[in-house]
Amino acid sequence: MKVTVVGAGAVGASCAEYIAFKNFASEVVLLDIKEGYAEGKAMDLMQCASLNGFDTKITGVTNDYSKTADSDICVITSGIPRKPGMTREELIGINAGIVKDVSSNLIKNSPNAVIIVVSNPMDTMTYLVHKTSDLPKNKIIGMGGALDSARFKYRLAEALDAPISDVDGMVIGGHSDTGMVPLTSHATRNSIKVSEFLSEDRLNQVAEDTKVGGATLTKLLGTSAWYAPGAAVSGLVQAIACDQKKMFPCSTFLEGEYGLNDICIGVPVILGKNGIEKIVDVPLSEAEKAHMQASAEGVRKTNGLLDV
Repeated sequence: MKVTVVGAGAVGASCAEYIAFKNFASEVVLLDIKEGYAEGKAMDLMQCASLNGFDTKITGVTNDYSKTADSDICVITSGIPRKPGMTREELIGINAGIVKDVSSNLIKNSPNAVIIVVSNPMDTMTYLVHKTSDLPKNKIIGMGGALDSARFKYRLAEALDAPISDVDGMVIGGHSDTGMVPLTSHATRNSIKVSEFLSEDRLNQVAEDTKVGGATLTKLLGTSAWYAPGAAVSGLVQAIACDQKKMFPCSTFLEGEYGLNDICIGVPVILGKNGIEKIVDVPLSEAEKAHMQASAEGVRKTNGLLDV
């Protein structure tokens, strides 16, 4: 099992780290355009191997896609990160060109790989890969919902004053501060709906805090977060690599599901060795349906800025 991660910045390096630590891949290739940067990150990570008990080989390369050949899964994290006050949508001009070039090079060397897009604006970048490649739709996945759901569960546990292992919840919709749709109607604590424990106002506050989870961290850190995004990516990669049939909300190309067409947006899917093996239809409340439609309109507006 060979995994390539393009972009050796904070998110890409964290992603490679978590994949290696889980010890399910034989090799992780870390690629960056900055001379020596990926090689340095890979060497640093490999010096953790004996300390953390993993055997995954981590290789760093500078812009040499031949070294990524025959990868089973490729992750695209490259592009400029957010700065305080920036929206994910504002990154589109620069990141679209980067993602288009990166995906083309990856597919040329690994035509059967599953592609996971992390670069922002993520739903639009996932849509771009669909429109500029011949890969089947099940092999193009946008990572946003897994991260947003982790942030949702963090906020739910905080509000409930409960251990996070007690809590389950999911976020669908666009991966943006306004587009996320936290499914409060389905959120539970040990199978009991959280609405039994929290008032409607408190649940609404949890949802709003979840939506600005990335912006909150960007303001505190001065750049995008990396630990949770890296962990979220590693979860998707492991589900595919190990054929786990796990359910995650991921950005996928819809053809009528949830009443939407010709768009990539976050919905629950089953991940296995073929990438997206099934799109799961979850019943939504009327408010959630309305929020999902509004989210889709926002994603379409950003998609309209693409030159495809």
